[in-house]
Amino acid sequence: MTYLLLFLEFFKIGLFAVGGGLATLPFLSELAGKYPWFDEAMLGNMIAVSQSTPGPIGINMATYAGFNAAGILGGLIATVGLVTPSVIVIIIVAHVLNKFKQSRAVQAIFYALRPAVAGLIAVAGFGVFKIAVLTLDRFNVTHQFADFLNWKAAVLFVVMYVLITKIKKHPIFFIALGAIVGIVIGL
Repeated sequence: MTYLLLFLEFFKIGLFAVGGGLATLPFLSELAGKYPWFDEAMLGNMIAVSQSTPGPIGINMATYAGFNAAGILGGLIATVGLVTPSVIVIIIVAHVLNKFKQSRAVQAIFYALRPAVAGLIAVAGFGVFKIAVLTLDRFNVTHQFADFLNWKAAVLFVVMYVLITKIKKHPIFFIALGAIVGIVIGL
């Protein structure tokens, strides 16, 4: 039953997470409260591992969540569930788009999707920030600011932001540097 649930839940995520792997974060956050596969705290670890490993973040996160829920087969099933809607949609769109790629309606639809994708990515970005820098419980935000700010993560965030804007290096340099500093300071 767990395998079927993994497939169906990640199929739904794959169907509606338009815009890439980070767009899956709001759906995964909702999933954290629905099943015992992972919780909000583990979501931060999933993001870190998924960002640090090669491959698309959405697939990495599905594999991580599925593996955590039901081992190797669970990871495989969650990944297949996430990818299946995209494969179906790509096949259908490729077939249809060839006939209608010059249509104003099709161009307008793709143009209209841009703000929706930007919104999903913004929500995902705030979710990452909330998990990494703030220790916010999404149901309880009545604490004083100093109670839920992770000072080490906040300082690392600011320092990395300044370095990224001032130093022109490959992004993998900053990912590795952030990982090393995070390990050293105990994040």
